[in-house]
Amino acid sequence: MSKSLRRLPSVGAVLSQPELALLLGQMPRELVVRAAQQAVAEAREHLTRSGPESAPDEGELLAVVAVRAAALARRDGASSLRRVINATGIVLHTNLGRAVLAPEALAAVTQAGGGYSTLEYDMAAGQRGSRHDHLRELVKLVSGAEDGFAVNNNAAAVLLMLNTLADGRDVVVSRGELVEIGGSFRIPDIIRKSGARLVEVGTTNRTHPEDYRRAITGQTALILKVHTSNYRIVGFAAEVPAGQLAAMGSELGVPLLYDLGSGAVHDYALSGLPGEPTLKEAVASGAAVVTASGDKLLGGPQAGIVAGRAGPLAEARRNPLARALRLDKLTIAALEATLRLHLRYAGDPAGLAGRLPVAGMITRDTAELRGAAEQLAASVRDAVGHVCQVRLLPGSSGVGGGAFPATELPTWLVGIRHGEIGPDVLAARLREAEMPVIARIEQGELLFDPRTLLLGEPESLVAALRGACRLDPGAGAGPPRKEVDSYAGS
Repeated sequence: MSKSLRRLPSVGAVLSQPELALLLGQMPRELVVRAAQQAVAEAREHLTRSGPESAPDEGELLAVVAVRAAALARRDGASSLRRVINATGIVLHTNLGRAVLAPEALAAVTQAGGGYSTLEYDMAAGQRGSRHDHLRELVKLVSGAEDGFAVNNNAAAVLLMLNTLADGRDVVVSRGELVEIGGSFRIPDIIRKSGARLVEVGTTNRTHPEDYRRAITGQTALILKVHTSNYRIVGFAAEVPAGQLAAMGSELGVPLLYDLGSGAVHDYALSGLPGEPTLKEAVASGAAVVTASGDKLLGGPQAGIVAGRAGPLAEARRNPLARALRLDKLTIAALEATLRLHLRYAGDPAGLAGRLPVAGMITRDTAELRGAAEQLAASVRDAVGHVCQVRLLPGSSGVGGGAFPATELPTWLVGIRHGEIGPDVLAARLREAEMPVIARIEQGELLFDPRTLLLGEPESLVAALRGACRLDPGAGAGPPRKEVDSYAGS
């Protein structure tokens, strides 16, 4: 063994250091021991690679290894699903969990999860009930449909209705609506998994009524209309409106299944935005069944809303898939509270914006955003202005989540450039903060959009930024990188 390797501390010595002793009282022992073992192994690899001339003395080496072990333990001990600050300006950021829930929805989740509930209990009869009953009347009221229920996401809703109504038969869809819905999942894949047969009509950019009419045969179970909520085809393009397809289907005895996707209940045209079709409009088109997401424009938890005629929905509830795709009590509680908000503030955009975070962020006033950006820029200058260039600039936000794909929301941004640290490294350090910050980078500049910052988050953002710039390594960014990564090859 080389002389430098003899200086390596034992795992026991590392565990006896104050920072590790503290963690042993807060975390499972096995996790802290594993972190100490990994830190010692990294130190051994570094000393073997670097040679004896670079080895610190035993005391210094023990201190560095202990810091590294503590960082590893904190990383591995942290919850994988963590709260982050969304400073990107993308309201329905799919990777960051889409819709922020309303206070009423959070309170409902706490109440349902903190004790027993009437999930499947009929209070009046004193016997078993159905979990579908909690949402049926609310879905009917917000959509104008004969019946309604919900499953665990919109793809599940489409799958369930296809399997219920078209298993072993044909489903006619325009080629321009064979969308990919994220994560490489595509409408044709869902149709095949449902047991139905896909029949494509029209072309990518133009589909006409006669294309559908020619494709419908005695084997056709459904016409499927997919609202292209995550992209737009513009220019030389044509599609058949849902109302026209429903009328054709009624004439030929083939019902329409309308996948609305983004799930608007509030009419955003009232707020000056180009209108996304609402659940009520989709149902009023004559579609037999309409499906939509709960965690997009509806502003609730992940869910798949199903609204439509009583017959098809009753049949779907009897489908064994309905049990496999059913909602849990926490989602039902959050969705029920969210639907009640929409009913309470129907036709009142300002009232809804004040209670439903998604609506508030999407419709936030540009002048208000400028004021918020000015305040954030001033705080950032106070914290890191002597090492960063800080500026205020106009920009645009995005709704995200496959909604309003061609709409840019005007906003004001705070941009920073560090004198020595590149934007990619700075962004990575912000992601390592105690309260991680997710920002965006454009043209070598790190940008923060106040549109998606919640109450108290600007202060946390500034604290994380101060730590990331290494002016105060203890403020939100963990130990200095040179200590944490001493034996990680950086």
